[in-house]
Amino acid sequence: MKADFYLPDEAAQVALGARLGQVLAQGVVYLVGDLGSGKTTFSRGLIRALGHQGAVKSPTYTLVEPYLLNGRSVYHFDLYRLADPEELEYIGIRDYFDDAALCLIEWPGRGQGFLPKPDLHLYFALDGQGRRITAEAATEAGQRALQQLGTPA
Repeated sequence: MKADFYLPDEAAQVALGARLGQVLAQGVVYLVGDLGSGKTTFSRGLIRALGHQGAVKSPTYTLVEPYLLNGRSVYHFDLYRLADPEELEYIGIRDYFDDAALCLIEWPGRGQGFLPKPDLHLYFALDGQGRRITAEAATEAGQRALQQLGTPA
């Protein structure tokens, strides 16, 4: 299953992230796109919608930012600066992927071979002044979440 969403501004990116956080309780989401395409903005919307009050920054240097939100574990990964996928073993990558966690992974291609199969692939692209997100479900949970996100643009 696949859907396209046109997001005319940052507020729309944040809102779509918030909606995904409401419909996908746990799982793995790959966020794919060029620098500046909106991956972290989308993640910020999702994380804030789940109750985080502080800043949501890109974990470019830390690789992962953990959040415990209303008893729910959310992990935001940014693998952009990863030199070798094997480095993920040093941070105990497998420990983050349990049945109750929601994992958002920016630049998943850099962790190839060490990451689990995603429930959703989200492809971000610039589109005029806005962004376009193409969402592809890779599991039944991803399909259910995508159906619940509403009518695509």
